[in-house]
Amino acid sequence: MTPQRPAALVLLSGGLDSATCLAIARSQGFDVYALSVEYGQRHAAELAAARRVAQALGAVAHRVAHVDLGQFGGSALTDANLSVPTDGVGSGIPITYVPARNTIMLSIAMAWAEVLGAQHIYVGVNAVDYSGYPDCRPAFIQAFEQMANLATKAGVEGHKLHIHAPLIDLSKAEIIQTGTQLGVDYGLTVSCYQASDEGHACGLCDACRLRKAGFEAAGLPDPTPYQTA
Repeated sequence: MTPQRPAALVLLSGGLDSATCLAIARSQGFDVYALSVEYGQRHAAELAAARRVAQALGAVAHRVAHVDLGQFGGSALTDANLSVPTDGVGSGIPITYVPARNTIMLSIAMAWAEVLGAQHIYVGVNAVDYSGYPDCRPAFIQAFEQMANLATKAGVEGHKLHIHAPLIDLSKAEIIQTGTQLGVDYGLTVSCYQASDEGHACGLCDACRLRKAGFEAAGLPDPTPYQTA
């Protein structure tokens, strides 16, 4: 009989980073459960991409949780009255930051992981080629892991929960190279903050610029479908 592989839960947005994260978790010997969150984002094409990626990379199950952060606004990703910046990656925290998004997503992931008996959660946050979000930094991941082990039955009974952020110190090019080696088809992913319903990228937002530059630096062809004028 084949030994049962341990379970890991991966937060899967449908973008480049989270797809790579799923492939890494699988390569490290886990049966992978994928969790996406519909939080009121305007770029809902990512959710369709997440379904494609979960299937292609062999997730045991894929769930979509629902929480309406759009009712609060405050971000160009959830509020149609705010424009997504298209003039290049700037300094400071941009208007595309979604208040508390990663905290909420990791909390939902923590809940499902405890039900599954999974002690490992993977999240594709990155502190190198990113847009300045405070919830993509090592200090946040460390603090959340500590909190999770104080807040769960599993944690207080000694079944420690581990939050893995394997991309956190990698450049976008290094992420792409890693995923390519693990068989990720980046043509299935959507990174654009304002992708069309078909998943075609604008080519101008921060996410598009970072993605495009990553493929160029990695020396690999960019499979992203772009919108035409």
